[in-house]
Amino acid sequence: MGKIRNIAVYCASLPGNNPAYCNAAAELGKLLTERGIGLVYGGSDCGTMKVLAEAVLANHGNATGIFPEGFRAELLHPGLTRSIMVKDLAERKAKMLELADAAIALPGGFGTFDELFDAYCLYKLGYHRKPCGLLNIAGYYNGLIRFIAHGVAEGLISRDDRNRLLTAGQPGKLLELLEAAAV
Repeated sequence: MGKIRNIAVYCASLPGNNPAYCNAAAELGKLLTERGIGLVYGGSDCGTMKVLAEAVLANHGNATGIFPEGFRAELLHPGLTRSIMVKDLAERKAKMLELADAAIALPGGFGTFDELFDAYCLYKLGYHRKPCGLLNIAGYYNGLIRFIAHGVAEGLISRDDRNRLLTAGQPGKLLELLEAAAV
């Protein structure tokens, strides 16, 4: 079992309609600090990103934000342990993955999907050995999980590739799966 020192968390700049999303972000932030794991995230001061960072900081953990120069400066969380400015979203994804030992996607939108699948495809292709996971809060990712299963059934996604994308409905369970898979 490997040690995860820092984890990239992809999540939303909106809070979502279900309070379970923000609750899970807060729980994940607390669990990260309890396990001595630093947060690497998009750096925003809004949505579930803010809730996650605030939970890490409130529990005396380390929160690193990776923030694109072109974004509005007022969206950058002002109290982070460290803020790293990057050129664009592509550089943000690369820097987040560089600094992390694993990656998690909380419920989110297109940016979250892009970040997760970019990290996962690089993992699948052997460019890194950092496990990736979906935090399926309140069944948010059920449709995606079914779609991936459909890809397996259609012979377009291997069963091994499906099984390497770790999924859990609780932050603690997903952290356990990632820690077991980390090298």
